[in-house]
Amino acid sequence: MGGDPVPERAGGRPTPVVLGVDIGTSSSKGVLVDLDGRLVRSRTVAHRVDRPRPGRVEMDGRLWWQEFVALTRDLLAPGGVRVLAVGVSGMGPCVLLTDAAGTPLRPAILYGVDTRAGAQIAVMNERFGTEEILRRCGSALSSQAAGPKIAWVADEEPDLFARARRLFMPSSWLAYQLTGRYLLDQHSASQCTPFYDTDAQDWYRPWVDPVAPRLALPPLCWPGDVAGAVTAGAAAATGLPAGIPVVAGTIDAWSEAISVGAQRVGDLMLMYGSTMFLVHTVPHRLTSPSLWGTVGALPGTRNLAGGLATAGAITGWLRDLLGGPDYADLLQLAERSGPGARGLLMMPYFAGERTPVLDPDARGLVAGLTLAHGPGDLYRAALEATALAVRHNLETIEAAGGDIRRIVAVGGGTQGRLWTQIVSDVTGRAQQIPAQTIGASYGAAFLAARTGQDVSIEEWNPITAVRRPRPEVAADYDELYRLYRELYAGSRTVTHALAARQERLLTEARATRHPTAEGAAP
Repeated sequence: MGGDPVPERAGGRPTPVVLGVDIGTSSSKGVLVDLDGRLVRSRTVAHRVDRPRPGRVEMDGRLWWQEFVALTRDLLAPGGVRVLAVGVSGMGPCVLLTDAAGTPLRPAILYGVDTRAGAQIAVMNERFGTEEILRRCGSALSSQAAGPKIAWVADEEPDLFARARRLFMPSSWLAYQLTGRYLLDQHSASQCTPFYDTDAQDWYRPWVDPVAPRLALPPLCWPGDVAGAVTAGAAAATGLPAGIPVVAGTIDAWSEAISVGAQRVGDLMLMYGSTMFLVHTVPHRLTSPSLWGTVGALPGTRNLAGGLATAGAITGWLRDLLGGPDYADLLQLAERSGPGARGLLMMPYFAGERTPVLDPDARGLVAGLTLAHGPGDLYRAALEATALAVRHNLETIEAAGGDIRRIVAVGGGTQGRLWTQIVSDVTGRAQQIPAQTIGASYGAAFLAARTGQDVSIEEWNPITAVRRPRPEVAADYDELYRLYRELYAGSRTVTHALAARQERLLTEARATRHPTAEGAAP
């Protein structure tokens, strides 16, 4: 079962295990899990994404494979294990374009935190029709969609795009490096709006060809399908046995949902991480202009999903701003601050916002500051801000026809009690917390185990705790939520103007540092 790591054997036969690796926004994680679901070893490699200018978030896709190799070699170094299969997952939807030989042409453009493609969204909505896109694809165009980001490269980097032949995401890139097979899972494809037909569950070439006629979009499979076998070259690089199966994998949030068994109709997975994600399983296709309607990670399933652009990223930023105190100290201060952070209200839109406001030009705010407020109040306000955004998403999911019967929490933010308690208090909903909350890498390992074993995620990872809302704070948080909704509506004009000013100032600064040949001094 999930829980404490399995003691490593001193001798005898090696322990049969599966490997799961996830490429995340702030780190990559690898786990070895035995066939009963017990964590044998885990390793993490931290990294930073590149933010070359406001609204642009990128990463060198070659690092994904380099980190996979480093993690795998580190996990295997102590010996005593025999890897039977490999599972992969990663942040997404991302756009990594390569030439026909699979050589990356530029850094990967990341998921909804990258908001550069606003002009392309407008053009596609005009060309294909906003309602028709929602009807055919299940989601409206937003910063989350991969299609406009591909169009951005075509518009802004045409010489480079002329050489683009293949599209990868982190999970498919790892599968390609391991097996040599070019493919993508159905769920990831369903976030490539407007290039994917959610009813046909296939690429929709009439909308692909006008934008990317020479791009050979990958054949599609399901996340748990076997992509291929580890090649001799990949085995030499990683230390894995040649010939073992590799599953196709999927986007990290959906792998997280698999890791905690949130796949039944009515389940909602709530992922606590650098960003925050919500995946709700619905009985049939549902659409909302404010959410993402996707196919699920398992055949026959459908989801309504949402996501915050920043969550744990705000607390990390705040910690750095305060000079790097321990998170434990900040949590103690935030606990003492109490509900409502002594009159503070934060808007968590530090990188724009995804659902349900779909506003790439939203910006973070802290309202109510006085000279009496301290670090604990700010930290508490940041945690409450994410909880308020989660409540907004939950209400939007139910307004779209969702029926949330069970919430399961997962991710690094579940480790401390305070954040999950605040979310339950603000939303008025209980959250189940399983034994193992490491998340996407564990879900990838579970899919790998299914290639050769009859395994159950409920047996692998049982629920061990429930966080329940406290009725005595409900009225305070109801009032704070009302103010939160009013603050966004009332400040939107100003924050949009500030976002435009930020872009203009950055453009001017870049022009000063790197003058064009025409404007340069002789």
